[in-house]
Amino acid sequence: MARTLITSAIPYINGIKHLGNLIGSQLPADLYARYRRARGDEVMFICATDEHGTPAELAAAKAGKPVAEYCAEMWQVQKDLADGFRLSFDHFGRSSSPQNHRLTQHFAGRLDAAGLIEERASRQVYSVADNRFLPDRYVEGTCPNCGYDRARGDQCENCTKQLDPTDLIDPRSAISGSTDLEVRETKHLYLLQSRLRDRLDAWIDGQEGWPVLTTSIAKKWLHDGDGLQDRGITRDLEWGVPVRKGDQPWPGMEGKVFYVWFDAPIEYIAATNEWADATGGDWRRWWRTDEGADDVRYVQFMGKDNVPFHTLSFPATLLGSGEPWKTVDYLKSFNYLNYDGGQFSTSQGRGVFMDQALEILPADYWRWWLLSHVPETSDTEFTWTAFQTDVNKDLADVLGNFVSRVTKFCRSKFGEVVPEGGSTGDAGVILVRRLSEGLARYEAHMDAIEIRKAAAELRAMWVAGNEYLQEAGPWTVFKTDPETAAAQVRLALNLIRFYAIVSAPFIPDASARMLASMRAGEADWPTDVAAALEALPPGHAFEVPEVLFAKITDEEREDWATRFSGTRT
Repeated sequence: MARTLITSAIPYINGIKHLGNLIGSQLPADLYARYRRARGDEVMFICATDEHGTPAELAAAKAGKPVAEYCAEMWQVQKDLADGFRLSFDHFGRSSSPQNHRLTQHFAGRLDAAGLIEERASRQVYSVADNRFLPDRYVEGTCPNCGYDRARGDQCENCTKQLDPTDLIDPRSAISGSTDLEVRETKHLYLLQSRLRDRLDAWIDGQEGWPVLTTSIAKKWLHDGDGLQDRGITRDLEWGVPVRKGDQPWPGMEGKVFYVWFDAPIEYIAATNEWADATGGDWRRWWRTDEGADDVRYVQFMGKDNVPFHTLSFPATLLGSGEPWKTVDYLKSFNYLNYDGGQFSTSQGRGVFMDQALEILPADYWRWWLLSHVPETSDTEFTWTAFQTDVNKDLADVLGNFVSRVTKFCRSKFGEVVPEGGSTGDAGVILVRRLSEGLARYEAHMDAIEIRKAAAELRAMWVAGNEYLQEAGPWTVFKTDPETAAAQVRLALNLIRFYAIVSAPFIPDASARMLASMRAGEADWPTDVAAALEALPPGHAFEVPEVLFAKITDEEREDWATRFSGTRT
């Protein structure tokens, strides 16, 4: 049995995520996890909330709650929304967990012992108005590289250039907006990434078939300008993982915590540890190559803004530790999903957010549209008109209409049982061949994590069934040749079961309803299409399901476009 480890980018705890966040990591990861399970793999699908750093502190202060209490409440909110979108995590953890504290401190100790951590006096922005040092993400200003006026002090989200807060033009506090800033000296620990540049470069070169987007971003950070820079891994904050060397104090680092981007990726490992503690499982066989992880294929999913940290900083932590940790085998990165002429933005409250989406439509509507338009090779635009058009065409007119026509016609002519007798002749043979070829292409695209191409092949298989039904015309044939009409309907009923199985990674709820209506029980992935289309024998009982997908009306579309005009208060 193949073993596949899957992680998606860890979302910040400070608020409900928008649809751009969802399609940028978690939803494609879920698609792949469901597919690999269906193909028989042993899968470990891990995610968590990223709970440390200033974002959590500020959000808690705004909510008037202690930060630990706020994080616990928001973890539950994010977990419930993940469940609502049917994200099939094996474990959804928390970066504030004791497991992550221990592992982060362990890695810091190992890196220090390897000579890869250095204490440096640095000059850091201090806000007089806020009476605190400002972490780099909480200094905003104009990017010196591209001129974007809302660049943050660690990275410009517009051009992705790595920055220091002192690089910004006209800097201001992101907390208060104050420009009364000073640069004061403080001491911090730095991970000497520059010493690992050649090793990281060779490691990236050794990965096969990575997306161009992933490798181009990694190589840019490695080689552009002065190349890969050493990275500060501590901050002057109260909330976070205390700076320690394993279980020992770190002299001079009292009162400091590790930088959130150091401890957050370690939470992938820690969350698997959390899963093991809860279930009695063995987390090491997924992460330690000396304890069984050497045969694991590790796949990561994330937006392009997270790529540098996962191709460079996190691998630097793993490789630099000198221990046999599993590193990523394939990193699937995504461009941005834009919203109706602008960008989705959590910080600016712009776009449709996960809770809002589920309030108006079931998860499968969103899953299908987002996955079939996933921004793999370029940014994608969400518009309400495109959403309505594609949902109505693909889900209601093609798949839903097929299921409704077949089951209702059979009930009216043969009862709610699979009819017997007759043969579909050449038309059935042609359909089997067409579906067999389509399934092979669909599997190839899913194996390669080419999501838009896979969605197109899946839809093409739905279309093939509709075209067969239209050309066969059992409602007409029944008048003169009920035996042949029975065979046509029997094939079509089995096709519903087939569609349910192969569509489940994209639309799990609708697939479950199709299987339930066919009383199919547990259904394995089809390895032989001809056999799959005979799985429901004559006399097998079924039920006519409720409408699988309701069409989105023009009135609904217009109402939603007005309600979600781009700002969440």
